[in-house]
Amino acid sequence: MSLSLPRARFFYLLSLLFLLPMSFAAAAPAASGEDAALHGAYRFSRGGWTYVHLEGTPSEIGYEHGRLLATEIADLTHVDSLEDAHSTHRNWQFYREAARTMLWPHIEAQYQQELAGIAKGVQSRGVKLDVWDIVALNGDIELSQYYVPWLNKQQHAANAPPIRPEGRCSAFIATGSYTKDGKIVIAHNNWSGYADGERWTIIFDIKPDHGHHIIMDGEPGVITSQDDFGENSAGLMITETTITQFAGWNKEGIPEFVRSRKALQYAGTIDEYASIMREGDNGGYANDWLIGDRKTGEIGYLELGLKNTPLWRKKDGYFISSNFARDPELIKTETDGFDPNNLGSSPNARRVTWQKLMAEYKGQIDVKMAEQFLSSHADSYTGKTDADQRSLCGHVDTAKQGVPEWDWGPYYPGGAVTGKASDSDMAAHMTLVARAGHPCGEDFLAAPFFAAHPEYSYLKPILKDMKAGPWTTFSAGETQ
Repeated sequence: MSLSLPRARFFYLLSLLFLLPMSFAAAAPAASGEDAALHGAYRFSRGGWTYVHLEGTPSEIGYEHGRLLATEIADLTHVDSLEDAHSTHRNWQFYREAARTMLWPHIEAQYQQELAGIAKGVQSRGVKLDVWDIVALNGDIELSQYYVPWLNKQQHAANAPPIRPEGRCSAFIATGSYTKDGKIVIAHNNWSGYADGERWTIIFDIKPDHGHHIIMDGEPGVITSQDDFGENSAGLMITETTITQFAGWNKEGIPEFVRSRKALQYAGTIDEYASIMREGDNGGYANDWLIGDRKTGEIGYLELGLKNTPLWRKKDGYFISSNFARDPELIKTETDGFDPNNLGSSPNARRVTWQKLMAEYKGQIDVKMAEQFLSSHADSYTGKTDADQRSLCGHVDTAKQGVPEWDWGPYYPGGAVTGKASDSDMAAHMTLVARAGHPCGEDFLAAPFFAAHPEYSYLKPILKDMKAGPWTTFSAGETQ
């Protein structure tokens, strides 16, 4: 823990470190069929993932979510509160209050009901969290990395820490002459700090009373995928990567976690998805969205800034994404100096690797090949094969340079933490393949890391071993 935190915040965080583990002990996952209030919801584990089936009204889905994942939700709240206190110098009470005053008024009723249901569900397992904790958990990325920097500028905050949105993910979507069968192939690996990334291992199968059936990966307690990889029963296949060095916030906007959940739940076309994401844009968690429609074979690329939201589309070709901004006007007016010509930076080096792979394997790309792409350790800048900050399967913990564009220091424990892939035929059955941990299959071990890098000892309460599981297939509606 950093002793540079203000004294009150230090003791607030210290109290969380003691109290939240007590919540963990009080909570135990409910087994399938044991609780009538679950209305057919259930969970099981496979391949390093926890599969969670939810169904019903928003309140029922929320309650099922909270009750089935109470232990994991308390744990993730612990993680976010520690990381936020260290990186933003703001305690968890600040985030709870921002959730109540900044986010809640702009959340429509169905998702307010679902969030309140999650809080009731965790409370039913003895976990002492309330709805403001749950909203703060859902909005954590956009509050800590977009709202707080904006607020610091508004308040002319003295000695404010540097905060830049973290880059998250490597992804591609291809169709037509680029794929083996001419249909869509989509793939994504999640880049994040290992402490939260090793917990980003839920497969949600959600069957709501209204809207489309959804399968997606996600985090406990969060109503959207958040990294994002998902499919719906209308034939949409989606993923995204974060725009590096984006700066912008609209305090009157709809939270990104609400818009992304609504888009996957209700959109049936690329245009509908883009429309929902654009409406009420708050600038939080600004991403490049890769969208496929298996019904038509068309793919789209939505660069969702705040002022600039261009959409490209094609029926033959590909889109790649690795945290680089594409639109010149967005780069100029909505990023804090992103340099698309710096080929040594992580986003641009991975962009070059993607371009090479798409050209080399044109006409051959399928899901198995996508798995190999996500596992790549090629460093396009050095021309070597290194598991580092510039490889598609990122290992920043090995990189002396870190990733300065995201304020990840030398050897920061972050990188690729999961991999997912699918194609049009799989999406027709709402099926995807996923790997927990590094897509390359390598393990991250906490003890030797802390021995070599004591500067990250503040993470000891939350950073554990991240073991890689096998590539595992999941489908909507399966029971084991």
